[in-house]
Amino acid sequence: MKQNIKDYMWITGSYWGFTLTDGALRMLVVLYFHQLGYSPLEVASLFLFYEFFGIVTNLFGGWLGARFGLKTTLFSGLALQVLALVLLAQTQWLSVIFVMLMQAISGIAKDLNKMSAKTAIKQLVPENDGSTLFKWVSILTGSKNALKGIGFFLGGVLLSVFGYQIALYIMASGLFLVAILCALNLKSSLKSNKYKAKFSELFSKSDSINLLSAARFFLFSARDVWFVVALPVFLISELNWHHSSVGTLMAAWVVLYGIVQSISPNLLGFKTQHPSANTAVKSALTLLAAPLSMIVANYLGLSAQGVVVIGLLFFAVVFAINSAVHSFLIVHYANSDNASLDVGFYYMANASGRLLGTILSGVLYQQYGFQSTIWTSFILIALCVLISLKLARKVD
Repeated sequence: MKQNIKDYMWITGSYWGFTLTDGALRMLVVLYFHQLGYSPLEVASLFLFYEFFGIVTNLFGGWLGARFGLKTTLFSGLALQVLALVLLAQTQWLSVIFVMLMQAISGIAKDLNKMSAKTAIKQLVPENDGSTLFKWVSILTGSKNALKGIGFFLGGVLLSVFGYQIALYIMASGLFLVAILCALNLKSSLKSNKYKAKFSELFSKSDSINLLSAARFFLFSARDVWFVVALPVFLISELNWHHSSVGTLMAAWVVLYGIVQSISPNLLGFKTQHPSANTAVKSALTLLAAPLSMIVANYLGLSAQGVVVIGLLFFAVVFAINSAVHSFLIVHYANSDNASLDVGFYYMANASGRLLGTILSGVLYQQYGFQSTIWTSFILIALCVLISLKLARKVD
């Protein structure tokens, strides 16, 4: 068990390093290309391949992890991210298509790394120890999201201090060092010798996995529909915020989100127990209050700046609890022998939701304004609630 804890720490460390560059790169691209005069829809389009190839990667990456071992997919993700950062620094090649292609590489890298890290916990935690599994998953995902928020801030600062090109080289160098240290210290092969995954098993045949994946799809599309493009552009264009201020707010949001996610076992009172599908229903219902309160506040004519900031922070806390519960349930429901297949399928749905949210974020904001994205978020959360209810009736 002692070695398992050490391996868990190195896996978490590699995930942290990757996440810093992932968050910084996203903020760097949004701010830099908005600064160059790109429209909200054009900025959103830069991330389409990132999200689309995340869908493909989670589907096939789960099979690759089951077939060749999670260590292979983990380090492949780190290597691809370093490559994407270095290539994006070649400013003479910059164009919408080129950035989309580099974002595709980054999306593949991110989901290989995430799928590997989260599935690895299933191998490192003793069977049927749901309480420990919930804690380890919450710490991994929560700390990752806190660092992603720091990455947002880092992206804004690096852009302001060093400029676009040098910022990317700094991130690539740091992540390369993380990969070397992890390779030298990670002892576990993270490979199951009992089971050889078949290519025909890419799609989940479990009703609980399918329903949870559908709920995750709507949950994350509900976040990204207003958070990814609409929010930063709204703050800059309509509220006249500075780039660094936008980066700071979004960083604070994700840091808060990550902290809450990390401590969600204590917040929910699961010290020796673990969440169920019914927990997912209750947390999704609570999340509905966030966009609804923002809609009502806007109708009452309250300060747009105050409504957005307070609504954003409330959304962060409740969304973090939803995400923590979902992240535990997928690892809990996953088949022990081919966990990466189930986890990969689930995060394919997650990436699909982010893709939908990203597209809608640019389109709705450009055509109908910021409030339309909040209304859409409310509708998407309501769909998540309905699917979660069906899941609870089936498994609880």
